[in-house]
Amino acid sequence: MALLEGKVAVVTGAGTGMGRSTAALLAAEGASVVLVGRRSEVLDDVASAITADGGHAIVKAADISSKAEVDALIEDVRSSLGPVDILVNNAGSASKVLNVRWISQEEWNEVLDVNLNAVYLLTQAVLPDMLSRNTGTIVTVSSLAAVNPNLLGGAAYGAAKAAVRNFMTYLHNTFRNEGLRAVTILPGETATPILDNRARPPHAEERDAMVQPEDVARAIHLVATLPQRTVVQELIIAPTVQRDTSGDIEISRWTGAPAEDIPQR
Repeated sequence: MALLEGKVAVVTGAGTGMGRSTAALLAAEGASVVLVGRRSEVLDDVASAITADGGHAIVKAADISSKAEVDALIEDVRSSLGPVDILVNNAGSASKVLNVRWISQEEWNEVLDVNLNAVYLLTQAVLPDMLSRNTGTIVTVSSLAAVNPNLLGGAAYGAAKAAVRNFMTYLHNTFRNEGLRAVTILPGETATPILDNRARPPHAEERDAMVQPEDVARAIHLVATLPQRTVVQELIIAPTVQRDTSGDIEISRWTGAPAEDIPQR
């Protein structure tokens, strides 16, 4: 029998990158996967691919930074499929302005809404069922920017990823004896569409040497399919070769700065 037969898994940011790869692996293990994102047409494509491979997936478009939409989403899943067994908080967002000197409050808040507040809202929505059944797994994709923040990911992204790592540790410490497995995945540079927001988007050959979405998906698959008696609290997955990012960081330092503040060379 497949390792996740009969389980219900919710994956956010499921339309592309790590979310898409994760959804496919969980469905291949027998889980009924709920694909969550903003764009239904992208999610429909993922669902079609999973169905063609013999899996089960449904599409739920939602703004996960909205409590009303998150609560409605989880209630709809409960009514149609049953309580959520696995929540994968994968959706991520990075700012275009990376230096805290120049980033606007609006852009700062947008990054925190997706990377932190949505995780809180989704966790709060699924916790009652998980705790009442003494079983459940919440996996959150943080980042190595949580432990080594710099201008590559930016001020808002690093702060949000550090906060969500802290929040997952809180869940682990608070609810582990009630059957909850709270897992943090910390990827290094990963070749996903979020890199297109970088001040200098990496070239194709640079992305080829990075962690790939399917690599992170395999890590999530591992922690989700281990026996309930076992939890991997944190897992770091990083490129074997560390590339030189000094040029990227210098470009990021001045992205979004007023013209009069940019040094003349």
